[in-house]
This record gives sequence, C-alpha cells and structure tokens, in this order.
Amino acid sequence: MDIRKGDTVVVITGKYKGRKGRVLRTMPAEDRLIVEGVNMMKRHTRPSSRNQQGGIVERERPIHVSNVMAWCEAAGKASKIIRKRLEDGSRVRVFKVNGETISE
Repeated sequence: MDIRKGDTVVVITGKYKGRKGRVLRTMPAEDRLIVEGVNMMKRHTRPSSRNQQGGIVERERPIHVSNVMAWCEAAGKASKIIRKRLEDGSRVRVFKVNGETISE
C-alpha cells in the first residue's frame, strides 16, 4: 500500500466520489484507510467521563484503498504512486503523472 498517513487522496468511486481529504489512519492488514470527511457515520453515545454531553457524534469509517487515488497538487489531478530507487540506494515515492517526489 503506497498511500500513507498524511497524504491527500481523492475518492474515485462510491457515494463520496470526487471528495478530497487527508488520510488520518492506514490499516494495511485490511487494505483500508480512514480519510478526513469521507464515509461519515453517526454514532449515538451516552454521556461518560470522556464525553460529558453524549448525543449523536459523527465520525469517519474506513474506506477500501482501491476506492481512492493520491492527489497531486502540482498536476491538479489524481495519480498513481510509484517507487523509485535513488543513486544512493534509498527509495522514494513518486507521482506517476509528473514524476514529482512525495515529501516524507
């Protein structure tokens, strides 16, 4: 899975198609991501020591990694991510659309 926490992605299929968001968490074992503002769910919570008020809370649910693509700000469109090996032997992630290196 080439998408990491903090990357900006765009949803390419489903109910939230076209929506951009930042990756909050990755779950490589399940091939899922939690993206900010995508796949929202309402949860009814009781008042507790953590949440004094209780009530209805909206939170993000995981979305499958195949339903999103990395967003390249420089190109202004979605792109696949490839890995390249540099001369010093280190590997970097690169946008396929324009060859720009993704900051780590």
